[in-house]
Amino acid sequence: PCSSKQINHGKLFKKATLFISVIVSIVMIIVIVLFTLHPSKPKFSLQEADIYKMNLSSNHLLSSVMQVTVVAKNPNQRVGIYYDNLEAYVVYRGQQITVHSSFPPFYQGHDDVNVLSSWMSGNSIPVSPSFGDDISIDRSAGKLQMNVKLTGRVRWKVCTWASGHHSLEVDCDAFLAYNANNVSGRYASLIPGSECHSTV
Repeated sequence: PCSSKQINHGKLFKKATLFISVIVSIVMIIVIVLFTLHPSKPKFSLQEADIYKMNLSSNHLLSSVMQVTVVAKNPNQRVGIYYDNLEAYVVYRGQQITVHSSFPPFYQGHDDVNVLSSWMSGNSIPVSPSFGDDISIDRSAGKLQMNVKLTGRVRWKVCTWASGHHSLEVDCDAFLAYNANNVSGRYASLIPGSECHSTV
C-alpha cells in the first residue's frame, strides 16, 4: 500500500510539473511574441465636428446636439486590434457637456482604418455659472475649443491569440468656427488641423 501511494504521488507530481511547464512555456512565447512585434497604439484623427444646438437656460442647464466623426487607424503590420466598450463624449473648459455615446465592438485588421461617427447630445446638463460668459467670449473671438474624448478597452491579436484588455483613452483638441449665418443649421463647425492623442 505504501509503495502504491508513493507511485501515485510520483505520477501526480510529474503531471503537475508538466502542466506548469506547459503554462510557463506558453506565457514565455506570448511575451516573446509581443516583445518582438512591439504593438503600436492605435492612431486617431478628428475628421468632423459640428454643433447643431447649444441652448443654455437661466438656471445654468445646457442642452446641446453635436455630430462627431473620428478616424481610427491600426498602424501595426502584424497585430490586429479588438475594440471593446468604446464610448465618446465632449468636454468644454473642463466640463462634460454631452452624455456618453457608445460604439459597437469591432475588430481592426493590420493597417486598417475605421470611421467612427456619432450624434452626441446633452439634455439639461448642469454647467458652471460662468459657462454663458465663456461661450460669449468665444463667440466674440469667432471660435471655440472643445475636447472630444474616447474611452474603452483594446486587445491585441496575433494569429489566433488575443491578449487581455488594456485601457484606451483618446483626447482630441477640437477648434470650431462659429457660423454667423447658421449655415445648414450648424452652430459651429470644425476648423482643420485638430490633433488627437491616445494612451494605452
